[in-house]
Amino acid sequence: MKRIGIRDVAERAGVSISTVSNALNRPHLVSDRLVVRVRSAADQLGYVPLQAAQQLRAGRSGLLGMTVINIANPFFADMVAGAEDAASAAGLRILVGNSSDDIAKERDHLELFERVQVEGALVSPFGPLEPWLQRLRGRGIPVVLVDAVDDTGELPSVSFDDVAGGRLAAEHLLASGRRRLAFVGAREEVRQVRERLHGAELAVAAHPGATLERIWTHRTTSELGLAFGAQLAARSPADRPDGVVASNDHLAIGLVHGLISRGVRVPDDVAVVGYDDIEFAAIAGVPLTSVRQPAREMGRTAAEMLLARIAGTAGSGLGNVVYQPELVVRASTGG
Repeated sequence: MKRIGIRDVAERAGVSISTVSNALNRPHLVSDRLVVRVRSAADQLGYVPLQAAQQLRAGRSGLLGMTVINIANPFFADMVAGAEDAASAAGLRILVGNSSDDIAKERDHLELFERVQVEGALVSPFGPLEPWLQRLRGRGIPVVLVDAVDDTGELPSVSFDDVAGGRLAAEHLLASGRRRLAFVGAREEVRQVRERLHGAELAVAAHPGATLERIWTHRTTSELGLAFGAQLAARSPADRPDGVVASNDHLAIGLVHGLISRGVRVPDDVAVVGYDDIEFAAIAGVPLTSVRQPAREMGRTAAEMLLARIAGTAGSGLGNVVYQPELVVRASTGG
């Protein structure tokens, strides 16, 4: 179906395109008779002005850009919802770019933000993005990192203490008598995963006789968790970990099902701790113990920080906010 444009309205009203533009946007420049004539033609045709073009002519897009690592993970979906809460209250909308664990897609999203002239960008980075972020800032587009910290100290951020989170998860397993732990995670190059592993390593190092096996996956889906659970179940009990920290709840929920489907009891034989505390963690077949991240609050806080920078009311400090972990104990570890 053809989109009705300003040229169609001009032809229907028998006036020039500039007269239509004035009648609709600057009616004081034309007679009342022409305003009525043009608006009547627009109504008859069902013409709707292109809001984005109007906003760009006014020097703003009305958009914030936001990249997330994987929107299929409810943690990131909740983070976007929090950012939308703050943006909507300010009369803005969010253009979301889902990277799907792909750095090329992530960079494409940032280039799109530059082309459509977003008013600010919220970036939850999967890979190194310094040149792309510098380009945005060079165009006067402020950037706030979400679920990340800027190692250069140049960008404001809202992050989570993942070292403390990983340590909390492992210490919980160790406190229940588990000594053969495993960390199951995707992509060691991802900062959040690397820091969660480091926290678990610190906890294990403080308990003589305890061990930590590292198991890497290429994605963080429940399907892969199911497969790894089955693989662990196939081991002899003496060779199998008796406690597992998963880098997110999707992996953990799948892993629990993989173990149980092969006759391994959770938590009696293997206790499992997830990460993020997504909604499904509490209602899983075996309710999942998880490290809670306040995803929606993190997204809202980051958006509010960005809006303050757009408005020029942020003050002189960078405003780095770091949230602390909370362990929610459920049946997967005997809670």
